[in-house]
Amino acid sequence: MCIIVPLIASFHPKSPFYKEWRWFVPANIAVAVLFLIWDAAFTRMGIWGFNDDYIMGIRLGNLPLEEVLFFICIPYACTYTYYVLSKYIKFSFAKVARQRTYLLVGVLLLLVIFNYERLYTAITFFSLSVFLVLLMRQKVNYIDRFYITYLIILVPFFLSNGLLTGSWLSSPIVWYDDNHNLEIRLFTIPVEDTMYALLMLLMNVSGYEWLKSKSVSKTISVNNVKLEEA
Repeated sequence: MCIIVPLIASFHPKSPFYKEWRWFVPANIAVAVLFLIWDAAFTRMGIWGFNDDYIMGIRLGNLPLEEVLFFICIPYACTYTYYVLSKYIKFSFAKVARQRTYLLVGVLLLLVIFNYERLYTAITFFSLSVFLVLLMRQKVNYIDRFYITYLIILVPFFLSNGLLTGSWLSSPIVWYDDNHNLEIRLFTIPVEDTMYALLMLLMNVSGYEWLKSKSVSKTISVNNVKLEEA
């Protein structure tokens, strides 16, 4: 349900995201592998787990197939949304976005210091902080576009993740050991999930942008060589 509309819309002449798959797919695979390793480790440690009543029972290791597909479907929907916004809307608050990023990093690191024993909190917030700092040092030019995309994605995120964490259900599909999080819930969603999603989606968009920029640079170089030879 999360991927079906973006997937169909990807073939629309005005938003042909299918032409971008050569950059999105390898980026998505790389990020998915990292998060699946993280996910499998946390599942093994009992930091979170899955309710067998709501899944098909097909597993890859200790992860349900549905969980594996999560790392494909959600990033696809987000990156498609980012692609459309980048295509049709001009953004001009990159400087403000960078300032807010450093503020976010400061808050996250403070929370890590005071909650280092809560593994979901500490690892998620620290990982996001490190990745944000790396992007700021590289002076990427898409952070403002990503933040707007993320804010838009939060609407379906709260619906889908709310359902997964127990909203409108007698029991949650995904459960958490609150000893490893801040025990702060946005409705039924642990607050850490918002930063976990931010990190996962930002890594997908960053990988997609990096591969695309490398491809464009290579094409320009080849064209320049051909012009010089001509």
